[in-house]
Amino acid sequence: MDRGATATPRQPAPAATKESRAKMMAELDSPLHALGFEMEELSPSGLAGRLLVTPTCCQPFKVLHGGVSALVAEALASMGAHMAAGYRRVAGMQLSINHFRSAALGDTVLARAAPVHVGRSTQVWEVKLWKMDPSTGEKGLQIAESRVTLLSNLPSPEEHKNAGDALKKYASKL
Repeated sequence: MDRGATATPRQPAPAATKESRAKMMAELDSPLHALGFEMEELSPSGLAGRLLVTPTCCQPFKVLHGGVSALVAEALASMGAHMAAGYRRVAGMQLSINHFRSAALGDTVLARAAPVHVGRSTQVWEVKLWKMDPSTGEKGLQIAESRVTLLSNLPSPEEHKNAGDALKKYASKL
């Protein structure tokens, strides 16, 4: 995925119903699903999706909670790193996030993650969030940017050998 690209990620396949997209997110990441995040792109070279800013996502001033932005960054980077590592276990080591501006209740946020470094034992992912322009549906002002560093050479316990199954299932469908 070209990190400098300005194109909006492709929309979910028309055949995908709201229920099927919700089921996919529930299988991929329960916390993102609980917030209403919708995945639009899912591959080892990049992930993207959208989040409608609802009261569940807001802090008391009715803007997107910074912790939600960090959750989105960690989740997308972890999924991408897991795929890029050949579905080996990954673990976040460090998350750094800068918030530039807010997204208000009712705004839609676009999140995009791309690998910066994919090594044998570590990976670094960049995750950017933008407020969507409601008049055009295109990417608008950037609201946050993060770097996530992950260990990517961890052994998987036997009881978690199927941890990547949902990613394998849905990566080819988006």
